[in-house]
Amino acid sequence: MATIKVKYRPLTDDAHEGTIYYQINHDRKSRHLITDYRILESEWDEKRLKVIISKNDERKTHMLSIRDHIRLDLERFTRIIRKLDDKGFTYTVDDVIDEFNRYANEYSLFNFMKDIIGKLKQKGKIRTSETYAAALSSFKSFLASHASKVGNMSYEDIMLDRINSDIIEAYEAWHQSRGIVPNTISFYNRILRAVYNRAVDDDIIENRYPFRRVYTGVDKTVKRALPIRIVSKLNALNLADLPALDYARDMFMISFMLRGMSFVDMAYLRKSDLSNGYIFYRRRKTGQMLTIEWTKEMQRILDKYPENSSDYLLPIIRHRGVNERSAYHNVGYNINHSLKTIGRLIGIKVPLTMYVARHSWASAAKSKGIPISVISEGMGHDSETTTRIYLASLDTSVVDKANSLILKSL
Repeated sequence: MATIKVKYRPLTDDAHEGTIYYQINHDRKSRHLITDYRILESEWDEKRLKVIISKNDERKTHMLSIRDHIRLDLERFTRIIRKLDDKGFTYTVDDVIDEFNRYANEYSLFNFMKDIIGKLKQKGKIRTSETYAAALSSFKSFLASHASKVGNMSYEDIMLDRINSDIIEAYEAWHQSRGIVPNTISFYNRILRAVYNRAVDDDIIENRYPFRRVYTGVDKTVKRALPIRIVSKLNALNLADLPALDYARDMFMISFMLRGMSFVDMAYLRKSDLSNGYIFYRRRKTGQMLTIEWTKEMQRILDKYPENSSDYLLPIIRHRGVNERSAYHNVGYNINHSLKTIGRLIGIKVPLTMYVARHSWASAAKSKGIPISVISEGMGHDSETTTRIYLASLDTSVVDKANSLILKSL
């Protein structure tokens, strides 16, 4: 079995920092692995082969950081050696070093997340990959601007086995100092926790539960639903002389009529998804298959617009051969901008966006006495998973009848 010793190589000049290195021994062979850790000779205990924590405040933080990094390196060596021994194959001291270096290349947070993002894209989970990319970008910014607060060492990346509660708490505090709301902070924390847990499941690291003291819940947000009378007022607006606003209102109403369908699902509805008076589609976010009755109210809106030259049903991605993701994002941005203008025109206090249509349908469903099992508290639930489970267990005709009641109120 291989063994590891921590060693120190001083400089001839006592006033300058020497280098920490590891001596790896196996089968009567020895190799050295040089680290980036630098300390003074007076800060090294040669007998105990340990770093001495300075009483000098300027050096104390630095020394504590180095000691922690050494501990984590030794734990990584231990895991590698245990795995090599468990395989039962003959290995060399160079194999231990190669595996240690491979960990540094493959199991950094950034590289590990990039690999996950790539796999999500391959599976067609584009939106999920984008949320992971956003979390990665956020954590990169944090490390770049707050490296001194996560160990007094400069990080361009960070190893998965070096993520601890201090770093995650510092990340949360960084968000708070920038005025980020709790739900957004929780969003990033939950993604990073999912990445961390995947590394634990893959036996890359041991679970140190670094997220136990940060917020990963979901606060109830300010109510964004419009009462049915306001939705009816919005539907009746004469916006014929303002085509951009007219179009935005129509897309809002289509979303509402389609049981609060998300904008991304609307954008990617294909003409072939409309068959025999029903829309059949799979939610891009969850993969759940849904069926919605196509009504005369929906068709009336669709008839206002020329048929797409693309394969898509609604006038959102309208042309073939375009960058569909860019088209969808650009159209969504313009619609939400126009909706806010409409909201100001009719005195709506809530910033009007496409997402409000989703909340509004749920609120209208509740007001019509539709069971909580159909829609949970006007989308004010703690977990969307619960609502998806309820919806999936119901005969679609029950929901269509509920939707019919709502549309008659417009």
